[in-house]
Amino acid sequence: MSTIRNAIAVAAVLAGALMMTGCGNKEAAQQAATPAAAPQAELVAPPSTDERAWKMYLVNVAKKHMDGIRSSPFMYYLPATDTEGFQELYDRQRDNVAGAIARGVLPGNMLAFGSPDSTKMADLIVEAFATVSPGSMKDVRVLFIGATADLDRVKAAIEPSGANVVFHELK
Repeated sequence: MSTIRNAIAVAAVLAGALMMTGCGNKEAAQQAATPAAAPQAELVAPPSTDERAWKMYLVNVAKKHMDGIRSSPFMYYLPATDTEGFQELYDRQRDNVAGAIARGVLPGNMLAFGSPDSTKMADLIVEAFATVSPGSMKDVRVLFIGATADLDRVKAAIEPSGANVVFHELK
């Protein structure tokens, strides 16, 4: 849904620029086509109990790392470990990630991982990437939103695949 809104906003800006160009106002068209740089607010993780806010946080962090990505990212989220049925959710998400990776991820795509529990998300990534063929994910970006303490083992699990690991520290 957010992608659709972004596309509509971009289309509106471009349409406005084209209309102004047609009227001979090229300077105004250039200003309309170049949105003013808004100050970048630091993204802060929401409370672990707010799943909706967490999913939006994951989306917003992923947006900051989309440069050069050609498609919508594949987003993987785990709720807090005290969520009812967590182990079932964990197992299902791990199998989901492992299946997607086994089918293949095309170059220019991004996988984004985030959870209120960085250690459990790191566990999931390590398990899901255990069977990935070396070099099979060249030019794929993997975004890990987590704690610095979990980064080394996430990198060790992902890097043999050839994917580019990008880290966003939970704050």
